[in-house]
Amino acid sequence: MNDDERLRRWRLVLGGGEADGTGRALAGADAAMDGTLAALYGDRNGGQGRGGRDRSAGLGASAPSVARWLGDIRTYFPGPVVQVMQRDAIDRLGLSTLLLEPEMLEAVEADVHLVGTLLSLNKAMPDATRETARAVVRKVVDDLEKRLATRTRATLTGALDRSARVSRPRHRDIDWDRTVRANLKNYLPEYRTVVPERLIGFGRAAQSVKKDVVLCIDQSGSMAASVVYASVFGAVLASMRSIATRLVVFDTAVVDLTDQLDDPVDVLFGTQLGGGTDINRALAYCQSQITRPADTIVVLISDLYEGGIRDEMLKRVAAMKASGVQFVALLALSDEGAPAYDREHAAALAALGAPAFACTPDLFPEVMAAAIEKRPLPIPDMVTHQ
Repeated sequence: MNDDERLRRWRLVLGGGEADGTGRALAGADAAMDGTLAALYGDRNGGQGRGGRDRSAGLGASAPSVARWLGDIRTYFPGPVVQVMQRDAIDRLGLSTLLLEPEMLEAVEADVHLVGTLLSLNKAMPDATRETARAVVRKVVDDLEKRLATRTRATLTGALDRSARVSRPRHRDIDWDRTVRANLKNYLPEYRTVVPERLIGFGRAAQSVKKDVVLCIDQSGSMAASVVYASVFGAVLASMRSIATRLVVFDTAVVDLTDQLDDPVDVLFGTQLGGGTDINRALAYCQSQITRPADTIVVLISDLYEGGIRDEMLKRVAAMKASGVQFVALLALSDEGAPAYDREHAAALAALGAPAFACTPDLFPEVMAAAIEKRPLPIPDMVTHQ
């Protein structure tokens, strides 16, 4: 460690002011990091703070301030440090009291990001606080489900119907695109037309299970919004009799939450945001659950920062695709676009025929419909990562 880095760290520890002795000024991300530390560890009594100057700890009297602060510490500190700071915040700044006040929570515009914040505090919450948090999460999840469920079911039901091809369709059920391609050998140049000896149509999917879907979700802190949306979509898919849905979350361990899919709130409180990442281990588990590869879609939702065995992870993806599995790699399932992600791994997946891209919740039904029909995915041009 060089002298400049040593002074930087001491400045962050001591908090600035004349007494810290470093003479180091902070800017940019370092200044923001110092602000998050000051909010928690400064002197709340108006005396001399960490660095010997007047510093006042506190996050203000509003839940949005708390939400912003929790987002900041996840940005600037690793998972284990975040967990310690969250516990310290609850003890030192009375965040449990804030989260227990219904008036305060009702004054906040509850959204996916607030849900992510509450889930990140889950393990440190007292039981009474957790019940209040569940009520907030329930409201957001119910609103998301109302917004997304009808269109998702309609889109995927149509895709399942179209994937059941029949050879003697009624005229209104003829799939003309596939029919023309199947009869190109019957092209008559003199008439400039194709004779459709074989008709291909849209069949009606039976009520039996037609597709198996595995949602494999990275639960690292940066994926909070994606975890929320994926849990809601998982519950919607599980409600469709033609789709057998499995939901798996992972960090360095793998947890199968399929049995809780009837209630996405239970799924969300079964996650543990933060921690490391072992994509290879998660994909190994998902691979072990596949019994009908040609009728299976695996959706990996991850920023692709792999803490496990990279080459093994890529071999598993290649093996699944070779067996007939439709593999979808999403860098995010949220409205914010792609987070920071591992570009080398994204490029490696693209080379295997599985380009990684960020997907909005509104686009997700179309992505799944394309995977069901085994046609090219509708990848947005601006967020393709190959």
